[in-house]
Amino acid sequence: MDDDRKHRFEAVYKETYEHILGYAVRRCESPEDAADVVAETFAIAWRRFDALPAGGEARLWLYGVARNVLANHRRGLARHRHSSLTLVADVADLYAYSPEGSVELSTIAHAFRELSDDDRELISLVAWEGLDHGEIARVLSCSRNAARIRLHRARKRLSKALSNAGFTTDGFAVEFI
Repeated sequence: MDDDRKHRFEAVYKETYEHILGYAVRRCESPEDAADVVAETFAIAWRRFDALPAGGEARLWLYGVARNVLANHRRGLARHRHSSLTLVADVADLYAYSPEGSVELSTIAHAFRELSDDDRELISLVAWEGLDHGEIARVLSCSRNAARIRLHRARKRLSKALSNAGFTTDGFAVEFI
């Protein structure tokens, strides 16, 4: 029974992969996002194998699954963008210093946006979630030392991005983040 299931899934995968990939590529902002949507679509198809229709209906069913995965993906992106903007405002409010007593929020937002997703995530885990190196290591599935080094490098890149944007980090507690 398991071999039959595996062979049928492989056949459906081979018959529909190109179609599902094209569907995702035309609707995603990046090839990486499309690959994630396709992978999740086929993972769901495997988990819900008993619901997978036979023949040509399988492709249509997979389009429906891909559509739902894509909708979830878009909601996730929207939440991420919103939380990033909120984080930028929180960081500016909590750690900002200048002789005038305020910091140009747009400068910090620009510098933060220039960072890679990984760097933004690391800084967010510290500044927004309040996690320490050990907790970050568990979230990222890496060693505590690797988390510490990645965070150190992310902080350096944030400082550099702020400097490049014309913001002096003398009073800005980048190392505190």
